[in-house]
Order: sequence, then C-alpha cells, then structure tokens
Amino acid sequence: MAFAWATPSIATASSGSTKSSAGSTTNDKKMDQRIDAMQKQIKSLQQQLDALRQQQAAAGRKADKRQKLAEARAARMKEVAKQAAKSRQGIHFGGAMRFQYSYEDYSKGNVHRKGDAAFDIFRLNMRGKVDNIELQAEWRWFQYMSAVKYAWLGYDFTKDQQLQIGLTRIPFGNQPYDSHNYFFSSNYYLGLEDTYHLGVEYVYSGDPWNVQLAFFKNDGMGGVNGYVSNRSNSYSYDVVGVRAPGEGIYAAPQNPIGTANTVAARVAYTVKPTDDLKVEFGASGLHGNLESSTSTVGNYDAYALHMNAFYNRWNVQAEAAHYNYNVNGGAALMAVGAYAFYDSIAARADSYTFNVKYHQPVQWGPIHGLDFYNDYSLVTHKSGQLPSTFMNVLGVAVGAGDLYTYFDYVTARNQPFVGGSMAGDGGVEHRFNINFGFYF
Repeated sequence: MAFAWATPSIATASSGSTKSSAGSTTNDKKMDQRIDAMQKQIKSLQQQLDALRQQQAAAGRKADKRQKLAEARAARMKEVAKQAAKSRQGIHFGGAMRFQYSYEDYSKGNVHRKGDAAFDIFRLNMRGKVDNIELQAEWRWFQYMSAVKYAWLGYDFTKDQQLQIGLTRIPFGNQPYDSHNYFFSSNYYLGLEDTYHLGVEYVYSGDPWNVQLAFFKNDGMGGVNGYVSNRSNSYSYDVVGVRAPGEGIYAAPQNPIGTANTVAARVAYTVKPTDDLKVEFGASGLHGNLESSTSTVGNYDAYALHMNAFYNRWNVQAEAAHYNYNVNGGAALMAVGAYAFYDSIAARADSYTFNVKYHQPVQWGPIHGLDFYNDYSLVTHKSGQLPSTFMNVLGVAVGAGDLYTYFDYVTARNQPFVGGSMAGDGGVEHRFNINFGFYF
C-alpha cells in the first residue's frame, strides 16, 4: 500500500515539478523579452545620444569654421586696410593736357583766318605723403616756356592745422579762385588771385573759422637777383620793376626790383543759416618791402573784403580790394612779368569783382555737368590817372568724364589777353575762346 501511494506521490511531484519548470521558462522568456526591449531602448537612446553628439560636433565644427572664416576675413580686411594705408603713402602723379581755339576781333589776322587753334599747356601734378610729410607740386609746360606753379611740403599738426613750406599760395581773397572762367578775374593780372611766393604758411581750416598766416621771403623767381634767365617766365604775376617815365609798357624794366619779406593774413568765417545755404565772409591783408639789388626802395600793401556764397546749385562771389606800391621818390607804373612777357600795372588801384555760377547736372552721353557763369571785374581809381579796366566773361564749362571744356565770350577794356593792358587806354574788345583739356 505504501508503495502504491508512493508512486502517485512521486508522479504528482514530478508533474508539479514539470509545471514549475514550464512556468519558470515562461517567466524567463518574459524577462528576456523585457531585457531585449530595454537593451533595444538603451541602444536606441545610445544611437540618439551618438547622433546628438555628432550633431553637436558638426555644429561645433561649423562654428569653428565660421569663426575661422570670420577671422580670415578680418585678417584680409586688416591687410587691405594696411595696403590702402600704404597706397596713400608715397607720391601720386596726375596732370592735364589742354588745347585752345580763339576768335579775337582786335586781331585782323585772326579775324581773317576765322580764329586760331593752339596747344595750350601740358602739366604734371605731384601729390602725396611720405612719413607724414605732405608734398604738392605742379609743373607746367607751354610752347614758349615752362614754369613751376607751386611746390611745397606740409606737416599736419592736427586734422585742422597744417604748416606749409615752399612755393605756396598767397592767402588773399576768395579761394581757391575769385572766378569761374578760363581767364580768371582781373585780380589775377594784378598778383591778387592764385599767386604763389616762396615762404612759410600756417593754415587752420576748422569749422566755422579759416585762418591763414604767412611769411614770404620773395617771389617764386628768387627775387630781384633770382637765378633765372628771364623773370617773366612765371605762372604768377609778380612785380619785377619800376617803370621810368617814357618807358614802354611792354619793355623789360630798366629799374628791376622785387618783393621781399612779405607778411600776409587771411581770416574767414562761414555761416550756415539753412541746410541749403553756406556763406563765407572774409578779410585779407598783406605788407612787404620792395627791394632793388642793393637797397630797399619802398614797400607795398593790399587788403580786401570778400564773400563766397553757395545755395543749392548756385555760387555767388564778391570781392573789393585795394593795393598800393609805395616807391621812394614816387612812381605811377610798375612792371610785371608772367607768361614770358612783360606788362605794366598802375602803382595803386581799387578792384571789384562779382561772379555768379549755376551748376546743372545732365546725362547727355559722356556729358555729366554744365556750369553756367558770368564773371565781372573792374579795376578803377588807378594811379597816373589811367583809365579803368573792366572784363566781363559770359560762359559755360562742360564736364564730360575726364574732359573739361570752357566756352567763354569775353568783353573787356584795357585787359591783358583781350587786346589791352592794365596800363593801356584802348577801346572795348571781344574774344570768343574755347579751351578744352583732358585731366588725368
């Protein structure tokens, strides 16, 4: 009995054991499935993490690349700026070449030929800086002479203050010119416009003040004893002698003199009532000695009040000036020299100018601008009871690229280059003039 009972018990136990093993296997499978799922999740997370790291690394590489590109660009810009600064250093060259046609009613031959054409000038300009020293110079070649217009060295103390040494412009009157036309104003032929002497000049060009103070040892030809073959081979009109009674107005002076130790000052103040209007008011004065080869023979002085106004496209200039050459023993006429010939001026006189210009931008092929102007000059109250000089220039200047052309109709009396002389007593003359130049 016991044996019989034992078998079922063993069988039952064996059956239970089988059931327990099957349940354990099922549980193991479920656990394995969970582990596999977890491992897959971990793997997925790892992949996502790796991808994120790769993205971050790529972004970092892009950021590094952008940074490197920015650094390279900055370095290139710095080098460009450095090269630009270097390019501003050194002397730069430019210039012009000009030709001319004129029809002159005071010349029978010219009228017969229906006018004449001629080569005017070739000029060379030099400008630049070397080690903070500025150089500016201009050399002009004509068919009949060559002349240095200006040549000076400059040093900037500040952006508004400069010292110039050499052949510099006398600070007098409206600047840079008291005119708009090719012939300047009558003041030019008196040595009171765009005239250059040898000396030292201080320039303050702040806003609203402009102050110029200068000392000139002598004229640009070296004074009365200058080492030049002909003192009339000059761009500037300089006094070169005292006219003796009966001496021809175009003759080489029998009594040569020169200016020396001249002090000059120009002070101007600019007002801007509106955005469209700017007006400069100024005063100028100079005083110097007159020297023969051995002694002082007198002195000279000049002064002026001037105005230069800009309103939109308009420019209006006005100037009133007086000059006086006081020669020991007295003199009514002074000899002047320029452009390879001698002429004469009154020893003292008053001068007045009034000029108007209008600028019109255009787009006519290469033509980009037209300057219409009328410039008027009057020289009166001359010593020696000489008759007055007047000159009126009606014209237009045409800008076309690097070409600039003056079309001038001049009406004048006793005016140099228009059939007369400042010391003459002639009639009213006319000249139609075209001067065209290429500037480079």
